[in-house]
Amino acid sequence: MQTSIMMMSMNIRILKQFLALADALHFGRASDECHISISALSRNIRHLEDELGVALFNRDNRTVVLTQEGQKFLKYARDTSRQWNLIRHELTDNTDQLSGEISLYGSVTASYSFLYELLRRFRIAYPGIEIKLRTGDPEHAIAHILDGKEDITIAARPTNLPRGVAFKPIAISPLMFIAPLEQQVPNVPNRVPLAPQEWATIPMILSESGVSRTRVDEWFRLHGITPKIYAQVTGNEAIVSMVSLGFGIGVVPKIVLDNSPLKDRVQVLDVRPELEPYDIGLFALKKGLKNPMVEAFWSLMEEEG
Repeated sequence: MQTSIMMMSMNIRILKQFLALADALHFGRASDECHISISALSRNIRHLEDELGVALFNRDNRTVVLTQEGQKFLKYARDTSRQWNLIRHELTDNTDQLSGEISLYGSVTASYSFLYELLRRFRIAYPGIEIKLRTGDPEHAIAHILDGKEDITIAARPTNLPRGVAFKPIAISPLMFIAPLEQQVPNVPNRVPLAPQEWATIPMILSESGVSRTRVDEWFRLHGITPKIYAQVTGNEAIVSMVSLGFGIGVVPKIVLDNSPLKDRVQVLDVRPELEPYDIGLFALKKGLKNPMVEAFWSLMEEEG
């Protein structure tokens, strides 16, 4: 029995190494995350492929991509990893000794704006749970949940929440029009445009997609304005940077501006009516909340609220 459990644990470790490589698509970064050498990771992945009889990755000297078989195996690996954590908890049957890992995804701004104190408290309450925090574009947060890539994500709530996804609000953030502190080029004013015709001539720097883009598109539509879009940007921090350099007027959440090192180089425009604010919070699959570790994090958030 003990030998079987040891073998299963070894197989779970290899599955987690596969998951790390499938996420990073880079042997160096994946080996760092797994705390093993690149050669050991490559050997383990090759052994896994030999056991399955298929190639899970196509790799050359510069790129690593999942094969079709790798994509299929990815779902199995994620489900198996979650089931392993669940059965470990059920066998120990002691909520005071939860152990394992959960993954959390959000923007850099969210990680130090909302999560610092929560993660500190969680670490004290559940020292046996390892949290893997990944940062990136918050517009991908819900997709990562639906794909099973992450256990919990933090982002703005969309108008329509996908079926099967749970949401827990943390804060409300206004959306703000920002302009350069000083007028640097003639067609980029440092004041509120007075008429729709003036708005239509100003270069706008907007999010490529997501909740904030939906809000501002609706605002322009209601005012009969066809905006002159200079740049569509992934990441709100980049919008603040481009506005500070005088490229145009942008729209960002207040929470991003408050934490930006460039906030003193831009100004908030008192545009009326204001853009509709949005809710920022946690996302998880409803079925994922059956995982005791995910539920523990979720419950701690309730205590925080």
